[in-house]
Amino acid sequence: MTASPESGEPGFATKSDLAYTRVRALILSGDLAPGDVLQQGALARAIGMSTTPLREALRRLKQDGLVELDAHRDARVRPLDAAEARDLLELRGSLDPLAASLAAQRRTQADVADIRSALEGLESLGDRPSAHQLASHHRFHAAIHRASHNALLVELLDGLWVKTDRYRRHGLEGGRTDDERDARATEHRQLFEAVRDGAADEAAALMRRHVETSLGARSLGRLTHEEPASGRQG
Repeated sequence: MTASPESGEPGFATKSDLAYTRVRALILSGDLAPGDVLQQGALARAIGMSTTPLREALRRLKQDGLVELDAHRDARVRPLDAAEARDLLELRGSLDPLAASLAAQRRTQADVADIRSALEGLESLGDRPSAHQLASHHRFHAAIHRASHNALLVELLDGLWVKTDRYRRHGLEGGRTDDERDARATEHRQLFEAVRDGAADEAAALMRRHVETSLGARSLGRLTHEEPASGRQG
């Protein structure tokens, strides 16, 4: 994205782009929680913008499935939804193993180096993970996705990852034991080794199990238990 006179900040083409990035970060970080009503005047002041680019940003965030807008332009952060959590898990359960299998078949030396570097930078996720901690996990998985050398698959998985971050936070609210954290660390190392060694079937199986026991899966379990009769919301 290039800078322009209208943006007021390098790296952003327009003020709307900047507003979108800032509000999206607040939602994905949990600073704006699921269900929170967005008072547009106060939010605009908080992000240092006027309401016009903010309204444009909110329309984009609605398209992303992160914000709800009604006919009167009232806005709120979209609540967590068991149906969406299920949909995300089903897609990742198919696409992530495919990416891991392709990565094991197509990885280059540069890909292996990127995955190894991302593995070394992984940070354990606590009950309230920071954006940096979550980003370290995205970096690791994105490195595997890129090693598939399938551009469409990489794009799809990147979008799914971002949408799942809110559910990861929800899945962590109950905390995790040291044994659970150690198990995830072991899975990450095994995934790296399978891709490095060209073990496509093993990489796919490891990734499938990794998704099935993920924080997104834990969130789905919690949401299903809390709202057994719920359907898809707004």
